[in-house]
Amino acid sequence: MSLTSTDSPVVSSDAIAGHGPERLIRAVRAQVHQGLSWPKTAELVVSRLRGALPDPVDLLPAPLQAGNPDCYQSHLLHAEPDGSFSIAAMVWRAGQETPIHDHVAWCVTAVLQGCEYEEIFALADDGRALQRAARNVSPAGSVSGFAPPGDIHRVRNMGDGVAISMHVYGADISRLGNSIRREYSLPILP
Repeated sequence: MSLTSTDSPVVSSDAIAGHGPERLIRAVRAQVHQGLSWPKTAELVVSRLRGALPDPVDLLPAPLQAGNPDCYQSHLLHAEPDGSFSIAAMVWRAGQETPIHDHVAWCVTAVLQGCEYEEIFALADDGRALQRAARNVSPAGSVSGFAPPGDIHRVRNMGDGVAISMHVYGADISRLGNSIRREYSLPILP
């Protein structure tokens, strides 16, 4: 059964803010507080996370690891008090996907379980359409990052099981509600 979410993911009301692994938070904090550009910060966070990813069981209680049959979910793990970054875990059941969207700040994504498929888009036809620029398959252990502009994408769980990913955002999503700046419903050129 393929499930798709066209709504923004829900930041769990039972957020685990402040209970994320302290070592992970300290590692991200050290990179973010260097005060570098968004692309450089994302690059540094990616390099710190590669090979040092937490296990999903260390981030989320078992009931939250199962996902929601109606929509992929985002669970806030940590929001830095100064608003400089936040960490969330995303849980995707088979077939669930994001809308095509861009972001309010830089983002680093680490796939912890399962496999995620990403399509990256660029504006085309004077902003009246989208053109696929790339496709990425990210198995467990993959870490990648990006910074606006050029961050228009859609992500989906193409596997048969639950996928779990961790997202580090260069903004406080507990204040903003989520990391999405804009959703795109433009036609996609062949």
